[in-house]
Amino acid sequence: MTLLAEEPPRLAGRPPVAWRVLAGLAVAETLLLLAFAGRYGYHRDELYFLRAGREAAFGYVDQPPLTPLLAHAMDALFPGSLAGLRTPSAVAAGLVVLLTGLTAREFGARRAGQALAAASAAVACIVLAVGHLLSTTTLDLLAWTALCWLLVRALRDGGRVWLAAGAVAGVALENKTSPAFLLAGVLAGVLAVGPRAALRSPWPWAGGAVALVLWAPNLAWQAGHGWPLLELAGAIAGGSSGTSEPWYLFVHLQLGLVSPLLVPVWVAGWVRLARDPAVRPWRAFAVAYVLLGLLFLVTGGKPYYLAGLYPVLLAAGADPVLAWAARGAVRARRVLLGAALGLSLLVDAVLFLPVLPAADLAGTPVPAVDYDAGETVGWPRFAGQVRAVRATLPAGERVAVLASNYGEAGMIDRFAPDLGPAYSPHNSYGTWGPPPDDTRTLIVLGWTREQLTGWFGRVQLAGRLDNGVGLDDDEQGTPIWVVGELREPWSQLWPRLTVVR
Repeated sequence: MTLLAEEPPRLAGRPPVAWRVLAGLAVAETLLLLAFAGRYGYHRDELYFLRAGREAAFGYVDQPPLTPLLAHAMDALFPGSLAGLRTPSAVAAGLVVLLTGLTAREFGARRAGQALAAASAAVACIVLAVGHLLSTTTLDLLAWTALCWLLVRALRDGGRVWLAAGAVAGVALENKTSPAFLLAGVLAGVLAVGPRAALRSPWPWAGGAVALVLWAPNLAWQAGHGWPLLELAGAIAGGSSGTSEPWYLFVHLQLGLVSPLLVPVWVAGWVRLARDPAVRPWRAFAVAYVLLGLLFLVTGGKPYYLAGLYPVLLAAGADPVLAWAARGAVRARRVLLGAALGLSLLVDAVLFLPVLPAADLAGTPVPAVDYDAGETVGWPRFAGQVRAVRATLPAGERVAVLASNYGEAGMIDRFAPDLGPAYSPHNSYGTWGPPPDDTRTLIVLGWTREQLTGWFGRVQLAGRLDNGVGLDDDEQGTPIWVVGELREPWSQLWPRLTVVR
């Protein structure tokens, strides 16, 4: 009897899964993303992943290995295809939609509630934005959503579900370290508000062991290389990333991660998890949201670091919102709810998918709202400009390209392989080594004349990168230099140039 009393509480009467509507929404999301997958061009991170995947390892200075290896595999299956490269992202976004609906079902939602939760995820700007690109964040969002679904089940049912959660966590940690924060946040929530009985079972600890075993290769790599991810975390906290935001915008930007029009859905979900006795076994998620929000706020985390918790909040909020829509002016409230979903899809698609012509981007607010949009325009043209500079140099002369960041280097490796391999001291490119010592001439992208004259005896400006559409992205106007007469061996200079940020 004592053992039975210590089991996590079980809630009976889960409604049937609305498979048709959930599958339909998930497939529609995937097809929408695939329809736009080939527009604009590669993102700088995708160019980096393609090269990193060819340099296979158990880890990189700025990430675990899963996304680069996936990029390499997709490029092998669909050579040179941007749509092929992004297919896993579109599928991942569809799975986020499906799992959000399934999580709502765990909270007792029937067909309409499951549909509302899944539809809210489908139109969310974070899902559309990361589903369009292949990135660590894409797989991370799916990982958090899947983990939350499994943890919801595990906290209620216990048993072997914990092993499945551990397996998903272990694979997810080979993509990004952030799932460790989710697990820590939920654990803290369970310790604070229960159900603590769940932790007396051996199953959660067995699941944790599974996760550690799967994560071990990357942990060993990081330990063997001096934990470079800690250096990266410090750089991000200092605002080095293009998607970093000032700390005082962290809370404000949470209102836009799903959609400003759908804030009431996830807020209702948080309130329900925090207060409703019917979902008491999952109160830990309400605590985790607050704890992780505070942690990311004070440590300089990016606003989207909390994105993986919004599917579970949407799932919990679906039923309260439907109950609101069924009271009073029912027709008006349902129309309002439908309009919120429709307008969210329209606005989020225009802002976070390549709907507008690239030539018109500079005259719209899209680049200011979606930083990543600007980073997908101009790379082939940039590569052509570098190749034109190379054509001005003697044909028999050995020339290497030195780039100031991994996006520029990845551009050369993808669009001008005849000039490669490219070299850069930025992140993992820095670990792949400097140009050969016998290289007499280099084409250099970035840096200033003052910096370069400290490293080279000959420095000449050969042009500037121009995307041709007047878009003020990170590379527009970057100088192209021709340099030579290295002042000291690369073995001495390269360690001073390498940077992780």
